Amino acid sequence: MTSRQTTLTKLLDAAEDLFFTQGIAATPIDAVLVRAGVSSATLYRAYPSKEVLVAAVLDRRHAAWLAEWDAALAAATTPAQALMSVFDANDAFRSGPRGARWCAFLNTAAEFADPPPQIAEVLARETATYRERLTRLAREAGAADPGALADQLLLVVSGDLAMHLRRDAEAPASTARTVAAAVVAAALPCDGGALFPPPDGAGRPTSAPPAARRASAPRP
Repeated sequence: MTSRQTTLTKLLDAAEDLFFTQGIAATPIDAVLVRAGVSSATLYRAYPSKEVLVAAVLDRRHAAWLAEWDAALAAATTPAQALMSVFDANDAFRSGPRGARWCAFLNTAAEFADPPPQIAEVLARETATYRERLTRLAREAGAADPGALADQLLLVVSGDLAMHLRRDAEAPASTARTVAAAVVAAALPCDGGALFPPPDGAGRPTSAPPAARRASAPRP
């Protein structure tokens, strides 16, 4: 890593930590400079405005999160697991060095009623990535309406991320997975349980979680 790359990494690390713990609006650029230990001239040569810096921080965070999702997808062995891998990716990301109190993208969207173009573009790209990838996975799994399934899962994911602001940070993930499993099982053309892998030592596929079985069962 070159000296310039090291300096930029320090800036992005400092900005990311401060923006998503103290708030973007509440964090002056001077605080970022002090935390990073660099001059204002160095910062503004790389990032001409605070908005550009915020966008760069979000872009880097998005790339790191996508790497987690790619790894979770690579480990999936069934179509349902592939769809559910987004939760594995979020859990892994939260437990890593860039994990935060909640979603940095939701945090940024909440802070800006009318975000500047640089930030709006990054926020839109992150949402599009979720929707496009989930739609593709739903299509590959044989969902009748891949776009609808993607939107339903995105709603569950967003709720899961937002719920981490509440006191009990452990409960939302398991609840979100149960809801998502029910949505996936109901949307796929074959028995939802057959898409979930069998437990160790079992000779037949497990059923989907109870909520998923109820969702996919015919109504009386």
